[in-house]
Amino acid sequence: MGNPYDPYGQQPGYGQQQPGYGQQPPAQPGYGQPPAQPGYGQPPAQPGYGQPQAQPGYGQPQAQPGYGQPAAQPGYGQQQPAQVHHHHYGSTGQLAEWGSRAGGYIIDYLIFAGPVFVLYLLGVMLSSSGSGGATLFGLLLMLLGGLASFAGGLWICYQEGTTGQSIGKRQMGIKLVSAQTGQPIGFGMAFVRKIAHFADSAVCYLGFLWPLWDERKQTFADKICSTIVVRA
Repeated sequence: MGNPYDPYGQQPGYGQQQPGYGQQPPAQPGYGQPPAQPGYGQPPAQPGYGQPQAQPGYGQPQAQPGYGQPAAQPGYGQQQPAQVHHHHYGSTGQLAEWGSRAGGYIIDYLIFAGPVFVLYLLGVMLSSSGSGGATLFGLLLMLLGGLASFAGGLWICYQEGTTGQSIGKRQMGIKLVSAQTGQPIGFGMAFVRKIAHFADSAVCYLGFLWPLWDERKQTFADKICSTIVVRA
């Protein structure tokens, strides 16, 4: 029996084969039979590599608006119903009837033109009396009536241009708006529209009656200025 302390006896790793010489040592990670490591040997499936997972825009892309399976969008694919009536014809989508328009015009005429007519009539009567003082006073009344008429017309233009409603239109529940935007047309365009009413009265006042059979219930002045009257 050898001395365990004898360096020439049977020492571990000499008489008996030592690991790594006669018999190969046990497989160690990264040496003989290396274990499967990620990305080497038999790599496990990783997203986007061995067995890639479906990712948006890669592999099996998810349907996205405007790509793959596009979602219907307003004005593309499945168009939304045109909102012409709501956008162009006011909140109710109703064009004003001819009776409502005539009623509003009469109310405005009585409020502004009535007093003017009285002043003008008094001026004519005094001017024809023959007296110098009365004639001068009559002419002054006529001038005052003319100025009042002009001021009243400007006031109506301002109200219709900024709010869409004069006193008469407000009482009748109607509103003047642009046929393109559905908004008030502004003072300048409202003034132009008043001047354009001469076209309505040119041929036996036919233009004022035109809304009775017109599809958009417009007078000639409305067509010239691209305006409509709707229910407020």
